[in-house]
Amino acid sequence: MFDSLSERFGQTLRNLRGVGRLSEDNIKEALRDVRMALLEADVALPVVKDFIEHVRERAVGEAVMKSLSPGQAFIKIVNDELVQLMGAANDSLNLAVTPPAVILMAGLQGSGKTTTVAKLARWLKETQKKSVLVVSTDVYRPAAIDQLQTVATEVGAAFFPSSPEQKPVDIARAALQEARVKHADVMIVDTAGRLHVDADMMAEIQQLHQVLEPVETLFVVDSMTGQDAANTAKAFNDALPLTGVVLTKTDGDARGGAALSIRQVTGKPIKFLGIGEKLTALEPFHPDRVASRILGMGDMVSLVEQAQQNLDQEQATKLATKLKKGKGFDLEDFRDQFQQLKKMGGIASLLDKLPGMPNLPKGAMNQVDDKQLGRIEAIISSMTPHERRFPGIIKGSRKRRIAAGSGTQVQDVNRLLKQFTQMQKMMKKMGKGGMGKMMRGMKGQFPPGMM
Repeated sequence: MFDSLSERFGQTLRNLRGVGRLSEDNIKEALRDVRMALLEADVALPVVKDFIEHVRERAVGEAVMKSLSPGQAFIKIVNDELVQLMGAANDSLNLAVTPPAVILMAGLQGSGKTTTVAKLARWLKETQKKSVLVVSTDVYRPAAIDQLQTVATEVGAAFFPSSPEQKPVDIARAALQEARVKHADVMIVDTAGRLHVDADMMAEIQQLHQVLEPVETLFVVDSMTGQDAANTAKAFNDALPLTGVVLTKTDGDARGGAALSIRQVTGKPIKFLGIGEKLTALEPFHPDRVASRILGMGDMVSLVEQAQQNLDQEQATKLATKLKKGKGFDLEDFRDQFQQLKKMGGIASLLDKLPGMPNLPKGAMNQVDDKQLGRIEAIISSMTPHERRFPGIIKGSRKRRIAAGSGTQVQDVNRLLKQFTQMQKMMKKMGKGGMGKMMRGMKGQFPPGMM
């Protein structure tokens, strides 16, 4: 997300870094570039106008003009205004009510509402330690109820059954009673979507809202629809008291216009981002971290949080102990590291949060392919336990067998063994406490600027 915007902003800000003094002329030129970058990212025009005006007012101030580092001062202003535009701070869910706290999900058809219900249920269970019951009132779309039951089972949330013959309001009442009996902390209600905003849809969801009195009414919208996402959210907000927005499919949106427009157009905060198809791919929206990513400064806080939630601490401790004792790093350990990387959303998700990513050559990010993780895992899984522990014995006939078993070529097996040997050397240095040496050794293996 924000790839094209980051690239344009990065070039503009790099040009300013070399400027010894800010003048009205170079500020005007920089703002023209920023305006074009925002419009190309499909940010709503009124939002762009306000943003540029706010930056201009602050940039021509005396403190910036006399700053020893005017380029950095300008970047700080842009960063602050981006944060302000998107909502200043993360707006968390309001769950401080007598259980069950009801969350009503609204949105158009195809926005990813049902999947988001399951993602949110998982997030509430794992990070907030809440018991969750989910229910579908979508009696119009074929298999909508079955789909919710399937994903609810995957994330371990309780599911309240319903059928297409029932009325949505009757389903909601019965589910609420069930949630009270079962002492569920949170009840999430999936509603019917339409292809467009219509009177029938609004009347139905208004009725559900009246019956359920939800503490949170979240609008789920596809980020790839750009400023249309903001306009649709506004239409819903005019008919329904929304408390926030969930922006989905952000992994497929390189522009990011919706994220920058929604708060100002609707007055409602973005509460979550859907960052992929997996049921773990949901993260709270932090405007300051997103602004940092747009300006190419990375998002190390989110990366650390992601690591704490997804990495197996016990496994990491075992590996560290093993290395300290001087025991070799083998292919079992190598495979474990890739599995941990997959849990964190893959290589692309990891790189997206590292500082300096927009400075990489255009082709470098295109070469990042998470399918390679699966290929590596398949090759190692095709080996015997003995081969994994003693990779040195893997020669000609064994390589052919492993390649055939994993559906790859012998060249792929050779490439993996070479990568493993390099990693093994690094781990040996790490085991001896040579972290500095290890980092220097890794430097040449990554694209310029990454380390």
